[in-house]
Amino acid sequence: MQLIDNAGRFTRTADGSAYWTEQFRVPDLSVGTYSIPAGGTDGQSPHTEDEIYVITAGQATLTAGPDGSQRLAVGPGSVVYVAAGEAHRFVDITEDLAALVLFAPAEETCA
Repeated sequence: MQLIDNAGRFTRTADGSAYWTEQFRVPDLSVGTYSIPAGGTDGQSPHTEDEIYVITAGQATLTAGPDGSQRLAVGPGSVVYVAAGEAHRFVDITEDLAALVLFAPAEETCA
């Protein structure tokens, strides 16, 4: 058993940009927190892993699909599955957004 400290807590950066931090990793799973300030921009691109977002703070819309036409309002308590390779991003972030993110298998990292 292991406690994963600070998972899902919003982190504000000095320059107001989106912030990702990984807090746990084993070969089949990684866990981290993605924070985007109100009015911020989500610049992520599709991942090679399945992913679950657990929204812990804030309000936003999650778009998906090649043209972003799938739209889902999210807030604290929302749990969303995004399949590997599916284009998605948070838009219309009206309150500081924090999401606990689970990747399976563990997210690929760049060396």
